[in-house]
Amino acid sequence: MDAHASQKASTGQEAIRLTDVTKVYPLGKTEVRALKGVSLSFTAGEFTTIAGPSGCGKSTVLNLIGCMDSPTTGDVALEGRSVAKLDDKELTSLRLEKLGFIFQSFNLIPVRTVFQNGEFPLLLQGRYGAAERKRRVEELLDEVGLRDQMRHKSNELSGGQRQRVAIARALVTEPRIVLADEPTANLDSDTGERIIDLMKNINRVHGTTFVFSTHDPQVMRHAARVIRLKDGVVVEA
Repeated sequence: MDAHASQKASTGQEAIRLTDVTKVYPLGKTEVRALKGVSLSFTAGEFTTIAGPSGCGKSTVLNLIGCMDSPTTGDVALEGRSVAKLDDKELTSLRLEKLGFIFQSFNLIPVRTVFQNGEFPLLLQGRYGAAERKRRVEELLDEVGLRDQMRHKSNELSGGQRQRVAIARALVTEPRIVLADEPTANLDSDTGERIIDLMKNINRVHGTTFVFSTHDPQVMRHAARVIRLKDGVVVEA
């Protein structure tokens, strides 16, 4: 993966800030308060986990940072710019250009090959020709150890291999921030360790900011920083 300095936020700068964020979901005639006044900041180049039991608000925080949802109150800012001030076109560009997503369910297209899954974000961007897309995808698949499997369908792979495809897909656009929601949840412990090690190496080599959620203590110990949530409130940052 090329390290295009012009596209990277310098390590040490603030990458993400949440200010007094609340999130309320309607549930029938009642409301679920997923987040209750959360304020957090993340420095560019951090490798941070958001920890806590199921239902504590981890995924909600990632969805807000990833511009897949909006806060009920409060503000989310990426690289100093309030997300609320962006229009739909700017939000789409932000998700495609600056953010990468790794989901616990992989979210691959099963009938497509490993290469095609990795290429998909570049097709959405529409910025590169076929040769450049091929170079970028093959380079990432080589980095995650799947160059020999790139013509395989994703549904022919093991869980660990599919998660590595998902990591390659998240990184192919050279995002500044990668969000990983329970990235090891569907993997055995040994495979999960290798996936975290892979993300740590990418963080170290490329300076990519990683924020991932987990409730697994074995995964938490790999993080440089652990933020703990409980019942929608930050209890440790």
